[in-house]
Amino acid sequence: MQASTNIAETEKRRKSRKMEKISKVSGMSEEKEKRMKRGLQQEEPDQMLSINSELCDKEVSESEESVYSGLEDSGSDSDEDDGVDNHDDENSDEDDGVDNHDDENSDEDDGVDNHDDEAQQEGLHNHDDEAQQDNNLNAGKKEEYEHDSSDEEDIRNTVGNIPMEWYKDFPHVGYNLDGKKIYKPIRNKDELDEFLEKMENPDYWRTVTDKQTASDMVLSDEQVELVKRLQKGQFGDVNFQEYQPSVDFFSGDVMLHPVTNRPADKRSFIPSLIEKEKVSKLVHAIKMGWIKPRRARDDSKGRYYDLWGSEDSSLLAKHKMHLPAPKTLLPGHQESYNPPPEYLFTQEEQALWEQQDPSDRKLPFVPRKFSSLRQVPAFPRFIHERFERCLDLYLCPRQRKMRVNVDPEDLIPKLPKPKDLQPFPTTQSLVYKGHSSLVRSISVSPTGQWLASGSDDCCVRLWEVCSSRCVKVVQVGGAVKSVCWNPNPSVCLLAVALESLVLILSPSLADREVALSSERLLAAPQEAEPAEAVGPLTWVECEREEQKQSIRLKIQHPKPVRQVVWHAKGDYLASLMPDHSSHQQVFIHQLSRRRSQNPFRRNKGLVQSVCFHPIRPYFFVATQRSIRIYNLVKQEMTKKLQANSKWISSMAVHPGGDHVISGSYDCRLSWFDLDLSTKPYKMLRHHKKAVRGVAYHRLYPLFASASDDGSVIVCHSTVYNDLLQNPLIVPVKVLRGHVTTHDLGVLDVTFHPTQPWVFSSGADSTIRLFT
Repeated sequence: MQASTNIAETEKRRKSRKMEKISKVSGMSEEKEKRMKRGLQQEEPDQMLSINSELCDKEVSESEESVYSGLEDSGSDSDEDDGVDNHDDENSDEDDGVDNHDDENSDEDDGVDNHDDEAQQEGLHNHDDEAQQDNNLNAGKKEEYEHDSSDEEDIRNTVGNIPMEWYKDFPHVGYNLDGKKIYKPIRNKDELDEFLEKMENPDYWRTVTDKQTASDMVLSDEQVELVKRLQKGQFGDVNFQEYQPSVDFFSGDVMLHPVTNRPADKRSFIPSLIEKEKVSKLVHAIKMGWIKPRRARDDSKGRYYDLWGSEDSSLLAKHKMHLPAPKTLLPGHQESYNPPPEYLFTQEEQALWEQQDPSDRKLPFVPRKFSSLRQVPAFPRFIHERFERCLDLYLCPRQRKMRVNVDPEDLIPKLPKPKDLQPFPTTQSLVYKGHSSLVRSISVSPTGQWLASGSDDCCVRLWEVCSSRCVKVVQVGGAVKSVCWNPNPSVCLLAVALESLVLILSPSLADREVALSSERLLAAPQEAEPAEAVGPLTWVECEREEQKQSIRLKIQHPKPVRQVVWHAKGDYLASLMPDHSSHQQVFIHQLSRRRSQNPFRRNKGLVQSVCFHPIRPYFFVATQRSIRIYNLVKQEMTKKLQANSKWISSMAVHPGGDHVISGSYDCRLSWFDLDLSTKPYKMLRHHKKAVRGVAYHRLYPLFASASDDGSVIVCHSTVYNDLLQNPLIVPVKVLRGHVTTHDLGVLDVTFHPTQPWVFSSGADSTIRLFT
């Protein structure tokens, strides 16, 4: 009991000393100190009861606390606080030693108490110091890292020094200190946003992207200055002196004291054995002839020598890229010391020579005459001329031109001789005269016996082919633009286009059966349904006076008709009205049912010519630059041919149906192979002026073209059944005879249906037959 009383007193004294220390260190006020003392006094009865139980446990846990007591220290205490605490603890230990010395009976207990009390005091004091120091540390960290942006301290991304391209396929760029992913910022700016930011953000030019964090950072003025210095090739440090004054340690003056006064080595005055061995080897090599002594230099030749003197001219000529220098012109009579009088300059010529620029002069010198060669002085411009010659050889480039020894005849394609390609028309046989104005169109009957012609003199003439006799003249009351015989040999009908009319004529030039079949075709079908009116087109029966002139039907069109063409079977015919502003440019008429229709909803471009396919249900429409092929059954366009010409004037289809020729106003004739390509297989430029008409022969491999230059060119054209073999096109004859009138030559051309004859009509009011 007495021991417990001593312990309580000792505990009380220690707590009072502890309060004094705390008040000294932390500057505690007297009121707070009194409150703490009161609290300690109230806790004394409770502590008296717990001290006895603690004494027993302290001996057992003494070793454990000593092991883990170091873990309770935070390690962040300040040095000054630790110094104060240690000093106070030493004082308290000394006092405890005095108290314990007075109580001799309780030495062992006091030793245990001292140890426990020290641990308790240190824990309490350390707890208070930790709280205060943590606050100081937090404040210090905020101040220290508030403006820290250096690269060395920026460890937000912990991936280390690795290529950041490894993360280009991942949504993150690395990991932070906690091991969490650092995700890339969402960049959905387009070019417009970038431009607006560039215009509005004043720091846009100094903003760069940090690859470590994938974030934008603005460079400071110091960093910008550093970048500029590095770009200029300067040092990064502004204060670094590149050219520092060097310290001259070894001057030219003889110093009083040597740099080193070390005595010489022994080997410096003893002959070297290694050098002796080397010299003996060299002497032996010279004696054996392995090493020959260096010859004395002969300076008699001088320093200057001919660089190419030892060169062999034959070796130089064998060089692949050797280009011999062009030779100078040989001197003429002007350069003689005694030239003939006609080569000497007169006063006027010499004055003109002096006024001219040196580059414009014919001669670079003035010819002079001397009585003897001894009186000829030295040429003053000799060195200057030699120098210019050297400059010409050195600076003027020379080019090697390879001569190609090619026979010009080999460049011409090997074509068959025209004699082997006969028959074709060669001579003018007949001239059909009777029209008073230019003849725009001609057509031959399917039998080949009759020829029809239309002219601007408002009449249609029917001729007998063999005798050139005019059988019939039909006055139609307008300039005829086109005439066309019905190709069906069982009928005898003629279509005529003038102004806005299409006339159907029955000239009655055939036998009785053909005339009756023609009348039956022209008769109005009583059982046929009334045709739907297509625009303002009307079919009109002619009156008796017109029927006496063989005019049977009229088809009224809304606009002037330029061309009329028949289908191969003879029941359909097409009329053409070229007009940019209208979609009604082409009409197809059925003669047996007296119906007309517009096959196209709209026309693409100005239509120049139309034509039926001779076999298949195809319809060809030629515009200014292209030819369109339509399938009338499927009602769709099957092909578009590009003519590569500026303005198509005429068109013709081969009797086989697989080839097309077109003439144009830019003097070109284009041959199209429909199975090969949509572009011309061959372009012929034989005419010098516009091509007005083209035509195929129905039986012979011939085609012809008529031009404003007054000529008709006949070409042989063999079309092979083998698709791998190209057509053979050979011009065979140029037929002339028409006279060019008002810049117009041959206006139309057509072949005889059975004979190799060609008809042509011109602006000179004549029709000519070439056989």
